[in-house]
Amino acid sequence: MSDINQEDGRTQKEKMLAGDLYIANEPALEEASRRAYRLMKEYEARYAIDRDEATEILRELLGELGAGVHIKPPLYVDYGTYITVGARTFANYGLVALDVARITIGQDVQIGPNVQLLTPTHPLEADLRRAKYEAGKPIVISDNVWLGGGAIVLPGVTIGENSIIGAGAVVTRDVPPNVLAVGNPARILRSI
Repeated sequence: MSDINQEDGRTQKEKMLAGDLYIANEPALEEASRRAYRLMKEYEARYAIDRDEATEILRELLGELGAGVHIKPPLYVDYGTYITVGARTFANYGLVALDVARITIGQDVQIGPNVQLLTPTHPLEADLRRAKYEAGKPIVISDNVWLGGGAIVLPGVTIGENSIIGAGAVVTRDVPPNVLAVGNPARILRSI
């Protein structure tokens, strides 16, 4: 653990975005997380009243938002600013997109209810976990992917264009384009 504690001049945010171990409850990251929480709640409250105004809040929350995106609340993110969503993407209720690393969602993606995109990783060493260290690996969901309800995509995974992930699947490794993957862990069932 002594090597981890040595300062290298980078901020915790820089370490986080590089995928290195960082302190998750560091004050600047806590502040960014609280900002995201406030915007998530504002988005949810505004969604029922005025979708255009809600979309403007979503633009403020997320790093990049394409035209015609529709995300049904509730939406849960760590920071929001490290999430890119392509045009015409739809996400049903309860999307969890934990963005301690970048999450890129392509165009025309369909996301079922209660899908989880999980970029955080945690050290196996108990002392590092106790000291609140974590890291992350980016997730990429390519264009025209369909994620079935309750699917979970783990850190570092890329899902190829046009692929379908079955409901409840746990995606532990990359999925190539144009396939149907199902199960826990997700396995390719067939080409499409």
